[in-house]
Amino acid sequence: MNSLAERLHLLHQDLPQLEGERGQTGLVKASGASKSVVNQWLTGKIKSMDIRYALNIERELGFSHIWLMTGEGDRHEAPLHGIRNVLPVRAAANDDADFVQIQMVKLRLSAGITGFQTEPEQRDGGTLGLRRSWIERHQLHPDHLIAIVVKGESMEPSLYEGDIVVINTLDTRPLDGAVYAVNYEGEAVVKRLTRDAGQWWLTSDNPDQRKFYRKQCKGSECLMIGRVVRKESDRI
Repeated sequence: MNSLAERLHLLHQDLPQLEGERGQTGLVKASGASKSVVNQWLTGKIKSMDIRYALNIERELGFSHIWLMTGEGDRHEAPLHGIRNVLPVRAAANDDADFVQIQMVKLRLSAGITGFQTEPEQRDGGTLGLRRSWIERHQLHPDHLIAIVVKGESMEPSLYEGDIVVINTLDTRPLDGAVYAVNYEGEAVVKRLTRDAGQWWLTSDNPDQRKFYRKQCKGSECLMIGRVVRKESDRI
């Protein structure tokens, strides 16, 4: 099965109650997605499924989230814990009443696939301490925060190579002017998202726009990992 719509329609063979309008309601309930999103899955207008929705369906209906997202493997084998470090990411255990240790990671991505895997980033002990009061004030969940090291010069002077950014992986909603970690054709990039002429664009803060030109963000070639909510920098 190559398309998401085909895979979802195949579920009807196993669960006849998912047929028709009632079936759409069942998928809405199982996935946590809106009725509009589910309808676009079924009609092929949306060609990829966010890993959060796939994991919800796996938990509620027993179908493999990997199969739902990629078509690979057996749909009846639901390896809920089969891929390590796919969302949610757990904050490092600690007994500090004032600080939470957020995992510093390197992202491993695949082009066109929502979601990610991680491997430890050993810099500064592999974790980043954040005040619990700051996390609570911004209504964030520590198990869905990760920290990565900025690469390259494209976001200077806002972000420099070697800076650390904290990403809220629960916030993938596009917001004009906000900064996101993005899976762009299988590469992890940190860019500012802008809206222009009815289209979303990945833009760089570096004034050398000939070198760091904007790129259109659309479809499966541009998938949100999460919004950047904090930076740590040695630059003064």
